[in-house]
Amino acid sequence: MSRIQSTLSALAEKNKKGLIPFITAGDPAPELTVPLMHALVAGGADIIELGVPFSDPMADGPVIQRASERALANGVGMRHVLQFVREFRGTNQTTPVVLMGYANPIEHMGADAFIDAAKQAGVDGVLVVDYPPEECEEFAARMKENGLDPIFLLAPTSTDERIEQVGKIASGYVYYVSLKGVTGSGHLDLDAVAQKVPAIKKHVRVPVGVGFGIRDAATAKAIGSLSDAVVIGSRIIQELENTPREQAAEAVRVFISGIRKALDE
Repeated sequence: MSRIQSTLSALAEKNKKGLIPFITAGDPAPELTVPLMHALVAGGADIIELGVPFSDPMADGPVIQRASERALANGVGMRHVLQFVREFRGTNQTTPVVLMGYANPIEHMGADAFIDAAKQAGVDGVLVVDYPPEECEEFAARMKENGLDPIFLLAPTSTDERIEQVGKIASGYVYYVSLKGVTGSGHLDLDAVAQKVPAIKKHVRVPVGVGFGIRDAATAKAIGSLSDAVVIGSRIIQELENTPREQAAEAVRVFISGIRKALDE
């Protein structure tokens, strides 16, 4: 059982919801990424999604686009991201880390080289936004052979056929996008989420995490009541944008602590 699977299974046994925060590696500064990862854990994160900076993050809204732009301006690429994970693993061997990004940086490195490097660094799962399930069965199989979970997005527009495809190859968890549009946009339609999550679970045996549009404790709690885990990203990036760098880690810890408390109430 992978570190992601054991983490989510342990939460389910305790009737608790997973908290999966997202930050972009290298934002706002490379030297802050590892301290921010530890701050997220201290605040109550169960799994960390670490964004790989990319110049054309088409699924992301302006907040995460800005984070990618800052990270790229800081010179951060895939090899730096893997180094951040290695450094994090120096003192944390328990919290799963999922890399979230796009195909281009992986293909630039080479899929096999990437999988080997990710495994050696201590990565637990990879979510490639522009890898649809029908085009990456071989990549997903190689990931699993190396103990890494291939994680996939599902959306309000996903058909039963697409959900079934994802269910056949996904492991760890699936990430359900709670609204149409990009990250950080729109307002949550809880009724729609309440209908879609059970429809996903008919075909997908792994836990369902829900993200996009979760901005505070109240929305996190509402989504947590409908899903196995809550993913929150843009709001954390905004917290970083509005906080002096020397206070960034503590600000993120405090913010995540509030989300954790709401999920556990």
